[in-house]
Amino acid sequence: MVKNIATARNDFPILNQQINGEPLTYLDNAATTQKPQAVIDALTHYYETDNANIHRGVYTLAERATEAYEGVRQQVANFINAQTDEVIFTRGTTTSLNWVALGFARQLLQPNDEIIITVMEHHSNLVPWQQVALQTGAKLRYIEIDEHGELDLAQYGELLNPKTKFVAFTHVSNVLGTINPVKQMTKMAHDVGAYVVIDGAQAVGHFSVDMTDLDCDFYAFSGHKVYGPTGIGVLYGKRELLAEMNPVEFGGEMINLVERQTTDFKPAPAKFEAGTMPIAQAIGLGAALDYLTSLGWSAIEEHEQSLVTAAYQQLNKIDGLTIYGPTAGPTRSALITFNLNGVHPHDVATVLDTQGVAVRAGHHCAQPLMQTLGVSATTRASFGLYNNLADVERLIAALVETKEFFQV
Repeated sequence: MVKNIATARNDFPILNQQINGEPLTYLDNAATTQKPQAVIDALTHYYETDNANIHRGVYTLAERATEAYEGVRQQVANFINAQTDEVIFTRGTTTSLNWVALGFARQLLQPNDEIIITVMEHHSNLVPWQQVALQTGAKLRYIEIDEHGELDLAQYGELLNPKTKFVAFTHVSNVLGTINPVKQMTKMAHDVGAYVVIDGAQAVGHFSVDMTDLDCDFYAFSGHKVYGPTGIGVLYGKRELLAEMNPVEFGGEMINLVERQTTDFKPAPAKFEAGTMPIAQAIGLGAALDYLTSLGWSAIEEHEQSLVTAAYQQLNKIDGLTIYGPTAGPTRSALITFNLNGVHPHDVATVLDTQGVAVRAGHHCAQPLMQTLGVSATTRASFGLYNNLADVERLIAALVETKEFFQV
C-alpha cells in the first residue's frame, strides 16, 4: 500500500508525547531513527508466533523463522540492487566496516601500501583502518575538505597512486551533511586498482542506493538508521571478494565440517554469520524497508530537502550562529551542524531539551573533523521523514530562547 509522506508522522507512536511539557520535536535522526508501528508489529508478531532459531530445526516454527530471515536477505538485495549472496547480516555499520578491514584488507596489505580515507569519517570508518595500518605497516592518507565542507577531489586524485590498495569513505558526512560523489570517487580508485569501501550509514533511508550503479566493492549500513531495530546491519560485498574474505567471528552454523585441527567454512553469506544471528531484528529491518518503499524515494527526498532548506535559511538568520558544511541544496543531506557563539553545544542541547527539542551535541564520533574545523564540539539537528515544518519552527524558537537565556 502506498503511503502519504504528509501523514507519515502518525505511524510513529513515540512521537505522540510531550517532553518537559512541550511536544516532542525529535531531531536526532542521524544518531537513530524512531520506529513506525509496522516495525513494532513485525517484531511483536515474530515473538508471538514464529520465535525459533534458524537454519537448524526441522520443525515448523524453525522453518517459518528461517524463511522469514532469509526472505529479508532477498528483500535487502532488491532494495540495494545486489545479489542475495552478496548481503551479509551484521550487528550494524561498525561491525560491517570492521569485518572488511580485519577480514579482507588485513590479509592483503603489505608494508608501505597505502589506505586513503577522508577527514570527515566517523570513527567507525577511521579507527579500523588505523589499526590495520599499524598491524600491516601500511600508510594511512587523508582526503581533506574545502571551505564548503566538500571533499577536495583534486587532492584525492593526487593521493591516488599504484601503492593505493584501499579507499574508504562515507557516502554522507554525519557532521557536515555533505553528500559525497561516491560513484566518481569509486571509479577514480578503481582506475589505480584499489578496493572501495563505503560507509552508507547516513545515506540509506534518505535516498536510493544502487550497488550495481555505484560499482563499489563493499558497502555498509545500519537498520536502526533506516527506521528499523537496533542490533542489525548489512554488509554488501561483491561475490568474488566475499569468497576471498575471511570471517573474523567463529562458531556454529557457518561451517561445513569441523575436525580436530581444521574447519571447512560454508560459502558466503553463511560463513560470516556465526552463532545465533539477530533474527527478530532482521525481520524488523524487512518491515522498515517495506515501509520506506511504500512512501517512495521521490517523496522522501523532496520532503526532507524542503525541511533542511527551511531550517538552513532560518538558522542562517540567527546572529552569532555558525553553520558547518555545504549550503542547502543537492550536496547536503537532511542534517545541519552548527555552533552558537559563546555557548557550549552541550548547553545548547540541554536548553533545547527543556523545550522538547532533541538534538545531538558533541564531537559526533568525528574528532579529526572537529580538529579540522577548529572546534571541540558542535550541535546537530538531523531530520527524518516524519519531521515537518512545525519541528523546524520549534527548533528556531528554542534557539532564540537559548540566546536570550545565555544573553548572547
